[in-house]
Amino acid sequence: MMSKHAKTLSCLPLLLLAASPATAQGAPGTEVAVHTVFVLNTFLFLVSGFLVFWMAAGFAMLEAGLVRSRNVTTQLTKNFGLFSIAAIMYWLIGYNLMYPLGNWSLGTDETGGYLGAFGLAVLEAVGIGPEGADDLSYASTGSDFFFQLMFCATAASIVSGTLAERIKLWPFLLFTALLTGVIYPVQASWKWGGGFLDSQFGFLDFAGSTVVHSVGGWAALVGAILLGARKGKYQAGQVNPIRGSNMPLATLGTFILWIGWFGFNGGSQLAMGSIGDAADVSRIFANTNMAAASGALVAMIMTQFLYGKVDLTMVLNGALAGLVAITAEPLYPSLFGSLLIGGVGGAIVVYGVPFLDKLKIDDVVGAIPVHLFAGIWGTLAVWFTNPDATLFGQVASIIIVGAFVSAASWVIWSILKLAIGIRVDEESEITGLDMTELGIEAYPEFTT
Repeated sequence: MMSKHAKTLSCLPLLLLAASPATAQGAPGTEVAVHTVFVLNTFLFLVSGFLVFWMAAGFAMLEAGLVRSRNVTTQLTKNFGLFSIAAIMYWLIGYNLMYPLGNWSLGTDETGGYLGAFGLAVLEAVGIGPEGADDLSYASTGSDFFFQLMFCATAASIVSGTLAERIKLWPFLLFTALLTGVIYPVQASWKWGGGFLDSQFGFLDFAGSTVVHSVGGWAALVGAILLGARKGKYQAGQVNPIRGSNMPLATLGTFILWIGWFGFNGGSQLAMGSIGDAADVSRIFANTNMAAASGALVAMIMTQFLYGKVDLTMVLNGALAGLVAITAEPLYPSLFGSLLIGGVGGAIVVYGVPFLDKLKIDDVVGAIPVHLFAGIWGTLAVWFTNPDATLFGQVASIIIVGAFVSAASWVIWSILKLAIGIRVDEESEITGLDMTELGIEAYPEFTT
C-alpha cells in the first residue's frame, strides 16, 4: 500500500503537466489546467499571507523585548490594535484606493493614475483575472485582498516601535487608521496599482523596500521628530543608552520576522501555477535567506571591531536590514549578489543608529535605519541587478514616495499634537505607560 508521501509524488508529474502554459493554452484539458493554475496561485497567496501575518507576532515580540519592562503591555496592545485597525481600514477604503477598480485592476486600461476609487472592498465569489471576468487563471480576489492587507499592516507595525515609551495609545491608533486607510494605499497604487510610478517612471520594487518599508520609516521619522526623545536619552551632550527588558523575546521576534519574510518576498511572485514560477519562488526564498544571514553577520563583525563587543540588538537589526534591502529585488540577484546587498544593509544599521543619536532622534527599536535607510539602499540596488531598472526611475520614485508620506504624516501628526496631544506627561513616562495608559503590567512581580 502506497504511503501518502508516495501518492503525492506519483501525482506530481500530472500536476505539473496540468499547470504548464502549453496545457493552459487550448490543448485538451484546458479547463483542468486553468483551474489548477488558479488553485496554485490562490494557495500561494493564502500561505504567504498568513506567513506575513505571522510577522505581526514578530514585531510584537521584538518591540516587547526592546522596550523597558514598564512599557511592554502597551507595546503589545499597540500591535494588536494597529493590525485590527489596518484590517478594517483596508477593507473600508484602502483596497480600492490601491487598485483603481478593485480586485485585479492591473489588467484594465486604468493605469498611470494618481488615485484609486473610494469604496468598500467587495470580494467576488470567483476571482477576476487580468483578462476579464471569464478568465479564472490567476487567483481568487479573496486571497489577493488577504495578502495585500498584510503588507499594509506591516507598514504600520514599523511606526509602533520607533515611537515607543512616550506616545499616547489613542493618538497612535488614530494615525494608524489614516496611514493604513489612505497614505499607504495611495502611494502603493502608484506602483502596484498600475499608477504613474509604474507606467511613467518604470519604478521597480518587487516586494516593497520602498512601497512598504520606507513608508513606515518615513512616517516613523516624522513622528519621532514631532514627539521628541525619551526623558534622559540625551543629556549634557551625551547619549545615554536605554536597554531593553528582554533579549530572548527580541531574538524570538526577529526569528519570527525572518520566517515571515519568506511569505513576504516569495508570495510577491504572485504566481505558482507553472514550473518557472515555482523555480522563481524557490530562488526568492534562497536570496531572502542569504541577505538576512549576511546582514546579521556584518553587524556582528562590525560591532566587535567598533565597540570591542558584539551588540546583539545590532545583530538582530542587521538581519532585518538585510531582509529589507533584498525585498526590492529578491529574484534577479545571485546568491553572492544577495550576500552583498544584505551585508550593506547590516552595515547601514551599525552606522545609522548612532547617526540618528547625533541628530537626537530617538528611535527605540532602530526601525528607521532598518526600514527607511536600508529600504532606500535596497531600492537603489535594484539598478545593479535588474536590467529593466533605471537609476532615474528608482531615485525619483524614492523621492516622490518619501515626500508624499512625510508631508502627509507631518500634517496628521501635527493635527493630533495640537488637538489632543500625542505625548504622555513626564510623570506617566517615568511611571511607565503600562500603568498610566492601561493599568496592567507585563511583569508585575518584578516591577511593582
